[in-house]
Amino acid sequence: MLKDKRVVITGAARGLGYAFAESIAASGARIVIADILEQEGKTAVAKLKAVGAEVSFVSLDLASPESIDACVRRAVEVLGGIDGLINNGAIATGIGGVSMEEIDIDTWDRVMTVNARGAWLMSRAASPYLRQSHAGRIVNIASDTALWGAPNLMHYVASKGALIAMTRSMARELGTDGVAVNAVAPGLTLVEATEYVPEERHRLYVDGRAINREQLPEDITGVVAFLLSDAAGFVTGQLIPVNGGFVMN
Repeated sequence: MLKDKRVVITGAARGLGYAFAESIAASGARIVIADILEQEGKTAVAKLKAVGAEVSFVSLDLASPESIDACVRRAVEVLGGIDGLINNGAIATGIGGVSMEEIDIDTWDRVMTVNARGAWLMSRAASPYLRQSHAGRIVNIASDTALWGAPNLMHYVASKGALIAMTRSMARELGTDGVAVNAVAPGLTLVEATEYVPEERHRLYVDGRAINREQLPEDITGVVAFLLSDAAGFVTGQLIPVNGGFVMN
């Protein structure tokens, strides 16, 4: 389905991003894993290469415009162009459980810088190459917290809400060159980044879902792969919640 597609995935050294890389590589895509976690990223590349994937690691700090531009330049050197970008990298771990009155300004700014501005700058840097592709795709990884208004997490919720709004604007701007831009909003998923989440929040999700179970990375990877594929060329500006029916459009 994705044979020879050239895809950059941010925050793919571990967790959900790694699951995207594993799934997309298995579909035949050529991958760049872009992450600030250099050792974990290189380990991820080694694991995927061991099963025949064509994958490379490029260092990326989403808080740094210079790093973002350098990352995209290097990815183009490695891949020969870019057909797909997954904006998955984000700050989530260790920032929850704080009321809106208690969030400190530095943390707010850091979350917005990485989660919202970082996705914009990655998309901006990649857009010339996506426009040149005959099947340019951006998939923004949002969160269903922005749909139901998760409490004590307002900075993260705001950043993901911004990403959803940006998706629609980017879809209109890039659509003139056939680039499709969509967002996926996962629910609470069992990955490393959610190990800190209290058990009661996990229970809230499971009990509130139409499909009453924990969410796994493989519940989301198929939707992302579809949005990168030729089959989704006329799907753009859309938000797809993938959360077992916890939130329904």
